[in-house]
Amino acid sequence: MSDHRIAKLQNDFERRFAEICALAGLVHPPCFAVAYSGGLDSSVLLQLAQSYARQAGISLYAFHIHHGLSPNADSWLQHCNATCAALGVAFDSRRVTLGQGGGIEEAARLARYAALGELCQTHGVPLLLTAHHQDDQAETVLLQLLRGSGVAGLAGMESANRAPDMLGSDAVIGRPLLEVARSKLEEAAAAYGLSWIEDESNRDHRFVRNALRHRVMPELEAAFPGFQHRIARSAQHAQAAQQVLTMTAAQDFELCRAGNGIDVAVLATLATDRANNLLRYWFAQRGMRMPSTAWLDEMRNQILGAKEDAQICVTHADCVVRRHRGAAYLTPRLDGEEGPAPHSFVWNGEPVLQFPTYRGSLHFDVALGAEEGVSAVWLRGRPCVLHRRQGGERLKLAANRPSRDLKHHYQTHGIPAWERPHLPLVSCEGELLFAAGLGTDSSHLSVEGVRVRLRWESNLA
Repeated sequence: MSDHRIAKLQNDFERRFAEICALAGLVHPPCFAVAYSGGLDSSVLLQLAQSYARQAGISLYAFHIHHGLSPNADSWLQHCNATCAALGVAFDSRRVTLGQGGGIEEAARLARYAALGELCQTHGVPLLLTAHHQDDQAETVLLQLLRGSGVAGLAGMESANRAPDMLGSDAVIGRPLLEVARSKLEEAAAAYGLSWIEDESNRDHRFVRNALRHRVMPELEAAFPGFQHRIARSAQHAQAAQQVLTMTAAQDFELCRAGNGIDVAVLATLATDRANNLLRYWFAQRGMRMPSTAWLDEMRNQILGAKEDAQICVTHADCVVRRHRGAAYLTPRLDGEEGPAPHSFVWNGEPVLQFPTYRGSLHFDVALGAEEGVSAVWLRGRPCVLHRRQGGERLKLAANRPSRDLKHHYQTHGIPAWERPHLPLVSCEGELLFAAGLGTDSSHLSVEGVRVRLRWESNLA
């Protein structure tokens, strides 16, 4: 590769870096990182990133993940560390252990991104660059096509996106080499005089992507030279189409929104494909795995076709879909989970107390003006208990109303039956003080002195 082509590759990297920052809303990031495996692709990316970071005066990190799957993994780590030291790039690494069972490719990918996210958090890195290139994009689209994926799958990888479900952080993943063919990276590596590692697992055809890469794609290249570029262009078209679908789904979601759920009657007015598009958007917004079309059709039919008083419960890998009073809800899966034991506590003026075993927090908001509340002087230091409903508890929500059992209050307030077991109660010196989702017993309310209003905030999705 000539000096002119090296300069063009560097200029293209800088252009794509600026575009990625603009897409991600990052204005002059103080630092960024490269996911550095030590292979050819990430070695070229590190070289480009190092040159740009030095010129722009931006701090650069290189993050390496040690999977422990290869007997050569320790030497790879040493190679990456030494390379970064020679380039003057800050280096850090993490070792991950893969669980037993399931697909090793997927397990390694998930573990790798989780570790990279941890490194981003540790070093305050807002942007993580990966070395995915045009051939990788073509492989991804072909794999999704073979799996029967829809438009979202055929859109392949984006040049920039936030992936908190994978990284566990708000860092942006950027892919500045998506427009570059791997052959160009090979030429650049030779021109730079780089040394890199060869992962022997990349030749193992038992892995689906390797089989596609070494058996199928060479045949495609022979019959359709440069096919990777055309597939990547198709992915861009699919990305544009997906953006339109997402905008439509967002509009439909607002039209159908019913509190935390979806209005079933409004959903029924949408055509099947449009309804499924909305439902996929709903799942994506909640960070849940995308259901198949067959599952969506079955779920939609149950939600729309059941009698009004039917107890609908459709199980998904990440949630349970239920219907209540004309609306559908995505509720947590708590299969076989036993309720936590009563938790004794004393309030000493804190604005909030966390209760991890109850998956939520108890807030003590200061009552303002003529708002009723519990006397802070009376409550402070008294022994209290956070507990589940046992049966027989009664609550008086207003001075001019009678005391009622909790079941009556739940029905009156329209609280679904599946939520009730997870709404805790607070008792003070043996008397019921507060019921989450309902309120405080009126016998403990006043408008005198400093007062607090109890409020439960659940961490359940």
